[in-house]
Amino acid sequence: MSMSAGSDAGLTNEPNVTPMIDVLLVLLIIFMMIIPMSRKAIDVQLPDPTPAVAPANSVSNQIVLEVLPGATGAEYAVNREKVPADKLQSRLKDIYDPRPEKIIFIKGDPEVTFQEVIFAMDAARGGGVKVIGAAPKDASKDAGKKK
Repeated sequence: MSMSAGSDAGLTNEPNVTPMIDVLLVLLIIFMMIIPMSRKAIDVQLPDPTPAVAPANSVSNQIVLEVLPGATGAEYAVNREKVPADKLQSRLKDIYDPRPEKIIFIKGDPEVTFQEVIFAMDAARGGGVKVIGAAPKDASKDAGKKK
């Protein structure tokens, strides 16, 4: 009672790789779609490195949010008007509701933490700001330090 496989070469045992290649291609497509969506970034517009000098009598309607170092943490000022941290978002909402352009510039002091600047950015977004720019440091303050 012997059985014959049809040839004298014996049985060949080769794996079927087609399903493995199909699974690999499906995983590749899934990862190609997920990786770009997992990136989180904050859109920031940096100032022009060579700004044009504005005339002395021009009126500026820009809003500048300053993040300054304080005794108990960061202090915030909107166009040099001090605003408490808990009222910052509501103050910005009051400012930006009637404005058609929702642009703000944030000026962070070098002594404050990055977390406090991000808090100011989040408050600005919550207050209705669409575009956040970084304001440059004052040249008058830097001139006094270099001497």
